[in-house]
Amino acid sequence: MTNKTEQATFAAGCFWHVQYTFDKEPGIISSIVGYAGGQGVPNYETAEEKGFAEAIQIKYDPKIISYGKLLEIFWDEHDPTSLNRQGVDVGKRYRSAIFYHNEKQKSLAQKSKKEKQIDFNGPIVTQIVKAEKFYSAEEYHQKYFQKHGE
Repeated sequence: MTNKTEQATFAAGCFWHVQYTFDKEPGIISSIVGYAGGQGVPNYETAEEKGFAEAIQIKYDPKIISYGKLLEIFWDEHDPTSLNRQGVDVGKRYRSAIFYHNEKQKSLAQKSKKEKQIDFNGPIVTQIVKAEKFYSAEEYHQKYFQKHGE
C-alpha cells in the first residue's frame, strides 16, 4: 500500500532558506526549488525579467503534515507585507505567493491569509494564484544550505 502524496508550491523570498526550513518538517517527502508564476522558460539570470518568483515545490504526506500546517510555516518564514522584497533581496522574483494546486488549497490559502492579517500592521501582499508550470532551478541551487551551510 502506497501513501497518497500531495503537492504545494510557495514563494517567500530567496528559495534557499525556504527549502531549508520546509525540509526539516516531518511529512515532507521531497522539495525542489525553482521558478513559478512567469512567462516563457526561465533560468536564474532571466527569472526576474520573465516575471517568475523564486519558489519551492513540495511533495508531502497529508497524513503526517496538513496543508494548513504548511501554510503556517509559510507565513512564519517571511514578511508577507513586504512587496517584492525579503530582507536584502529586492525584486519581483522575491515576492510572496501561494500557488494553489486545487480549489481546496485555494480556499485554505485565502482563509489563512485573512486570519493572518491580524498579526501584521501593514496589509499582506501575498498573491494567491493557480499553480501553472513550475521550472526547476539549476542544480547548484537545490538543497543549497545542506551543501554549503546556512
